[in-house]
Amino acid sequence: MFDMLSRWYKRRFSDPHAVSLVAILLFGFLTIYFFGNLIAPLLVAIVLAYLLEWPVSQLSRLGIPRTISVILVILTFTGLMMVAVFGLVPTIWQQVGNLINDIPNMYSGLQVAIAELPKRFPELENFEIVESLVTNAKNQVIGVGETVLKGSLASLISLATLAVYLILVPLLVFFLLKDKEEMLEMSTGVLPRNRKLATKVWDEMNEQISNYIRGKAMEILIVGGVSYITFAILDLRYSVLLAVTVGLSVLIPYIGAAAVTVPVAMVGLFQWGLSPQFYWLLIAYGIIQALDGNVLVPVLFSEAVNLHPVAIIVAVLVFGGLWGFWGVFFAIPLATLVKAVWNALPSQDEEITS
Repeated sequence: MFDMLSRWYKRRFSDPHAVSLVAILLFGFLTIYFFGNLIAPLLVAIVLAYLLEWPVSQLSRLGIPRTISVILVILTFTGLMMVAVFGLVPTIWQQVGNLINDIPNMYSGLQVAIAELPKRFPELENFEIVESLVTNAKNQVIGVGETVLKGSLASLISLATLAVYLILVPLLVFFLLKDKEEMLEMSTGVLPRNRKLATKVWDEMNEQISNYIRGKAMEILIVGGVSYITFAILDLRYSVLLAVTVGLSVLIPYIGAAAVTVPVAMVGLFQWGLSPQFYWLLIAYGIIQALDGNVLVPVLFSEAVNLHPVAIIVAVLVFGGLWGFWGVFFAIPLATLVKAVWNALPSQDEEITS
């Protein structure tokens, strides 16, 4: 066993460039793991800088100085975000309040529906099961109420953090875009000299991460917009709130789509019951998810979809457990990074010994 591990180590890490690559990655992972909360504004700024780099580069190609291009893009992006926030947040907040007020009515309707189960299905003669279902539903409602209350109190505390983000993030984005080349040159000065493999992996992942972030933003807007139009046509309650939830669910591959199905189905069930409208909602929602997974995702993430679904789910679980939201958001690029690093490590042809 020791000889096998020794041969594997020599085959993979005989090149000093491979050692430098692993050392750089290990340093980056440990930094984010232990200091992720401290550098969270920088991480947000890096994501936004990747998102805005494409329009900045397009304006620069037209002959506009990069600094002016950065200012124009940031101002435009800030204006669009303010329109979206002030247009959506009041509606979402109102629908959240309406949903909280309707929870007792939903609970009463659930009690009535469960009480009628023995009449519709005489084989359910064991009323203890029915009583346990009612008790569990009641506990769930109480739990939701407590969660909402704690969330409201926590949101008051996070207002100061939000104010810091609103000041620091735009400044960081501006300098990351404006002084991009200077910062890259400065960072190369502190890296090991034997970084040929690290440079190769960086060139590959840099373009891929940029495309991934832009693709995710487009996917959120498209899925959320189509969901809202569909819910509005069907006259579903809380259509804006549910559409935003469906749009943001694409941040978590596979798991998000499955999780957000529950509130959509529950709201439709309480609004219409087991009626044709409810089944039309499920069909329309299923079509949206199918088109997203089989058409939109392959178009936007043509390289990332080469990963097996099991690999993506494992990446979500592992990196999400390590780094929370950022691990979930970058699960696909990180899984692709692991694959790229593994392929980049040198492997000498050796005779296979039994």
